[in-house]
Amino acid sequence: MNLFGIGIGGVIGAACRYGLGGWIGRRFGNAFPWGTLFINILGSFILGVLAGAGDLIPRGWYLTAGTGFCGGFTTFSTFGYETVTLLENGRYGRAAAYALLSLAVGLLGAWLGLKTGRTL
Repeated sequence: MNLFGIGIGGVIGAACRYGLGGWIGRRFGNAFPWGTLFINILGSFILGVLAGAGDLIPRGWYLTAGTGFCGGFTTFSTFGYETVTLLENGRYGRAAAYALLSLAVGLLGAWLGLKTGRTL
């Protein structure tokens, strides 16, 4: 049953990433990978909330939302690809900013999510 929940969560997460990433790209342009950055930070926050909530969330729902949804929603591979593409195009400053923002703000999002989840 857990595997089914993880699969459903992954499908929903991937669909949300596709929709939200496309909307952000149309809204803010593609000169900088804002969509992936925002999605990865939001996903880190959501997973932090889930982890911080601990036993308040039944294990099956945690796996569906955490492993499934957040796993399908966030994307390390796209982050890597977009960073390399920026470097190949000579956008060294943007690549550095993207990598640093992804790491720093992603960790901040996870930390804030964890603290939020612990207050539930």
